[in-house]
Amino acid sequence: MLTQLEKFEQMAAQAIRQLRRVPSEEVLVVHHDDADGLCSAAITKEALGREGIKTKTLCLEKVYPEVVEDLHSSNGKTIFYVDIGSSHADFISQCNKERNLTIILDHHDPKAAEDPKVFDLNLEHYGFKGETDFSGATCCYLFAKALNKNNLDLSYLALVGSCEIPKGFSGLDKLVLEEALNENVVQQKGKGFEITKFKTRINTLFSKLQILGAVGYYEGGPEIGVNACLKGFSKELEEKINVLETRRKEANRRLLGRLYRERLNETEHIQWFDAGNMYSGMGTKVIGQFCSFISYQARLVKPNKYILGFMNVPPEIPKWGRLSERFVKASVRVPKTLHPLINEGKILGAVNLLVEASTDFGVADGHQYAASVVVPVKKKMLLVENAEKAVSSYLS
Repeated sequence: MLTQLEKFEQMAAQAIRQLRRVPSEEVLVVHHDDADGLCSAAITKEALGREGIKTKTLCLEKVYPEVVEDLHSSNGKTIFYVDIGSSHADFISQCNKERNLTIILDHHDPKAAEDPKVFDLNLEHYGFKGETDFSGATCCYLFAKALNKNNLDLSYLALVGSCEIPKGFSGLDKLVLEEALNENVVQQKGKGFEITKFKTRINTLFSKLQILGAVGYYEGGPEIGVNACLKGFSKELEEKINVLETRRKEANRRLLGRLYRERLNETEHIQWFDAGNMYSGMGTKVIGQFCSFISYQARLVKPNKYILGFMNVPPEIPKWGRLSERFVKASVRVPKTLHPLINEGKILGAVNLLVEASTDFGVADGHQYAASVVVPVKKKMLLVENAEKAVSSYLS
């Protein structure tokens, strides 16, 4: 009987056969903007490049329906979605209409892909958990190994992407770590691990990529970050990261001060705030990072309520174009005291909460403790009302 990992490898082999069979001048790699997304894009880009396949990248903060419709509007393409896409595999299938080979390598909670040309290789389909067992980059690395066994040297990027998993390297990531150590791709360095070719700690690279992708989203940060994943960091790039981080810290400081003065808005089960344009010029990932930060601020937030933060979404998507409507992004983080209740099924997980609260008007995805959604500006308060109703209904 096949193991769960062998079932993944079997499906990956089917997708790879299609990839080698379908002629495509250039493959599009759509990826997320956080460190995991940049590592995922770097692994995929490098693995395909080694096979002689040209790639171009497009970094999306969310799966915007009009962007997906545009990407899948013509025939004969090959499109990868990495660290993004699984939560919208059903919609991607509807847009694709069997036109293009589409391969999804992700770890967010998946929906069913109904198009036979859409391969969702999310390891959650094979019994693993995206919150604890693997990252998007791990999924990309396992695909890269299936593509060519000589891609073992990319294992460090799977580990960097997996730094976003709070419990450390477990599940599939533990196997990747053992492989990376055996191949001398990484080395033990104190209590952590160092990437051998860069002499850089894994968690250090993760932190730098988090800044480049999120804060530098509108300044070419994602593309620079993907390149740095493979080639390392120059002195000039280090200086750029410092400038970006200083900008984010200043915005965080101003918002934190405001929240301590004004406090968060509250419903029975939700505490929320609106950052508006306080992160102007930065990518929307920063609002989720700020929500994570304040989840540990015991004097500011209630430990028994979901944390929800809004920020305005800039209308321009780099390398694609301008969105037709004005949106806000809402990020949810769950205080640690509520994690056991989610695990026991006693309260809604973050992604389930946002999916229910934004039905018919939002683009929600994420995990059980952290999730986000993009909604039209005019639907902001409706989202808060719906979220409270969803929680209350689940508890009744």
